[in-house]
Amino acid sequence: MAKTLRKIIQIDEAKCNGCGICVSSCAEGALAVVNGKAMLVKEKYCDGLAACLKECPEGALTIVERDAEEFNEESTQQHLQELKTAGCPGSAIREFEQSEVESEPEKATDPKPMLTHWPVQLALIPAGAKFIDRADVVLVADCVPFAYANLHRDFLKGHAVLVACPKLDDFAGHLAKLTDILSKSDAKSLTVVHMEVPCCSRLTYMAKKAIEASGRPIPLKDVTVGIKGEIIT
Repeated sequence: MAKTLRKIIQIDEAKCNGCGICVSSCAEGALAVVNGKAMLVKEKYCDGLAACLKECPEGALTIVERDAEEFNEESTQQHLQELKTAGCPGSAIREFEQSEVESEPEKATDPKPMLTHWPVQLALIPAGAKFIDRADVVLVADCVPFAYANLHRDFLKGHAVLVACPKLDDFAGHLAKLTDILSKSDAKSLTVVHMEVPCCSRLTYMAKKAIEASGRPIPLKDVTVGIKGEIIT
C-alpha cells in the first residue's frame, strides 16, 4: 500500500493506562485496546483530525506527521459497520470448557457473606453514609461477583463496598456521586476491582478523577479480574 506524508495519531505506550476512553471517542473506530494498551488498528482508519486527543486523561495521544496510508473513507465506513454488527468487544460471547474453570471449588470455611451494609449500588449511597467514614472502600464493577468466586473473602471483608458499571451506568453521574462521597467522608483507601474488558477499566479512571476532585490524598489500588475468574493485576 502506497504511503504519503500526513498527520496521524501516535500513542505513547508508557503513558497509556488502557482506560479505553480514546476508543469510544474516535468516530472512525481507528483505535482499540489490546493487551491493556491503546493501539492504532489501521492507518487508513485515522483521519488525523485529532478529535481523540482531548479525551485522553493521561496525555498519551499526540498527532505526528509521518509516512502513512492515506485515510480511506470507504474502508472506514465498512470497518464501522463491522464494529456496529459485532458490538462492544467486551461483550463478545465466549464459552469455557469445564477444564478451564474450577469444577470443584474449595469449601468455604466461613460461608457467611461479608457484606456489612446496604445499599451497595453507587447511585443509591448517600454522600454522608457513616459506613464510608474511616473505611477502606472497594469499588466493584457489576460483573466481578459472577467471575471472581472469592470476592467476599478477598475484597468485601473489612471494606465498605460500592458497585457500578462504567459501560451501562451514567458515567458522569457516578463520577459526581463518587466525588461527593469521597469529599464528605474520611475514607482511608479506595480499591477498584474491575473486569479485564476495555470498557470496564473506565472504573479506575472514574476513581482517579474522583480522588483528584475530592482534594484528598486517598491511596488507590487497581485490581483486574479475568473473565475466567483469575486475578490479572
